Amino acid sequence: MALNKVILIGNVGKDPVIKYFDSGNAVANFTVATNERGYTLSNGTEVPERTEWHNIVVSRDRVQFVEKFVKKGSLVYVEGKIRTRSYEDASGQKRYVTEIYADKVEFYDIGRKPDADGDVPPAPAASAPQSAPPPTEAPVAPPPAAEAADDLPF
Repeated sequence: MALNKVILIGNVGKDPVIKYFDSGNAVANFTVATNERGYTLSNGTEVPERTEWHNIVVSRDRVQFVEKFVKKGSLVYVEGKIRTRSYEDASGQKRYVTEIYADKVEFYDIGRKPDADGDVPPAPAASAPQSAPPPTEAPVAPPPAAEAADDLPF
């Protein structure tokens, strides 16, 4: 048995890039930054803050949610699979790219209370629909935190 599952909670680094194909399919690409806080060890050694950048790939019906609501600075919950692909650059060098193929993209509500394990579950109200929503369903507005995107350090 094997498992390939990634769960990330972080800030979107730049507005998503959406590509449409002749077949009617679409793919969205964006980056998410996750941070580990810096700390000081008991012996006085300081461990600096660390930011890790993740390439996110979204396809199918989730692209519509990303296109409408996900913007630079949005705090998102991403669940998916990690994949590495290779390609040759212009000089013939083999390059590798690691990407997260998202199965779920949701806004993350930082105001929610942690459960007994200390985990804060994602907000279900702002999740991407798993199938196309009925035409009468109103879109979910992004949380107020998305408006403060210009205050982010990236």
